[in-house]
Amino acid sequence: MPVCPTGASYKRKEDGLVLVDFDRCIGCKYCAWACPYGARELDEERKEMTKCTLCADRIHDDNLSERDRKPACVLACPTSARLFGDIHDPDSVVSKAIRERGGYQLMPEWGTRPANHYLPRQKTTACGSGSCSCGSDAEGAADVAPAAPLEHGVVDLASMATRV
Repeated sequence: MPVCPTGASYKRKEDGLVLVDFDRCIGCKYCAWACPYGARELDEERKEMTKCTLCADRIHDDNLSERDRKPACVLACPTSARLFGDIHDPDSVVSKAIRERGGYQLMPEWGTRPANHYLPRQKTTACGSGSCSCGSDAEGAADVAPAAPLEHGVVDLASMATRV
């Protein structure tokens, strides 16, 4: 991230995850001020910036079963309101959910292409507006109701693609 004076905050090329190198972080908070999502926090005790990593250590751990290679929040959610998968695979669960329910990214005008997508509580038209990366277009998307009614707000979709 260009605002980090030490280069501690960076975007990984292989999967697009934004991470913090704690050995280089000086806790200056520049990344928190620059982050449009409010995703950064200062660990007061360690004087380091922290953020969600989508459990990068878990999702790439070949010692775990495929089922367990998901962020802890996805595995622990009692209502299955969080999904995880490859956004660039049009047949993945997350790509289908985005297409069918009208999923979207927050603040696409920033051009950050975040890994998280969101689903509205009520079914909407397909994303196709260019604000997401699921590859759908508004005309080709199915008009399908959500599999189960959502009780609160939006569903958070954590998605990641392995880039070759």
